Amino acid sequence: MTVYLDTSCLLKLLLLEPESEPVRQSIAGEDEVVVSSLTQLETEVTLKAGHLGGRHGARQWGVYRKKLTELLLLAPFRASGLGGGVFETAIGENRQAEKIHCRSLDRLHLAAMQELGLRRLMTHDEGQAVAARALGYRVDRPGRR
Repeated sequence: MTVYLDTSCLLKLLLLEPESEPVRQSIAGEDEVVVSSLTQLETEVTLKAGHLGGRHGARQWGVYRKKLTELLLLAPFRASGLGGGVFETAIGENRQAEKIHCRSLDRLHLAAMQELGLRRLMTHDEGQAVAARALGYRVDRPGRR
């Protein structure tokens, strides 16, 4: 099966966090793991913020960036670019889900899924999970309930 990997889970593959191992195990069972250019950008911004905020030094930041680049070249990962239409899709989804709040970046991830024809999301973001389910997407949250 194919799953869309959001930033909260991609970071678990780069940084040692409590849910890192469950995410790794879940990904090992997937046929294809799609990482959009949005997920890649958000991950790189988060890693840079960690460096600039003093959570890790320049050397470690470089290690994380290299690991991200290498990871996206391995199976089962597939890097996927996004077109500008993702913004219109996000606007439409936001209008459709009148009673569900979803932050802008999370909404863009869900729109990316629609643009890419995907129906499964792997995330640790609770708000995004709620919004995804409201759109009829299947949500996997490895290591969480």
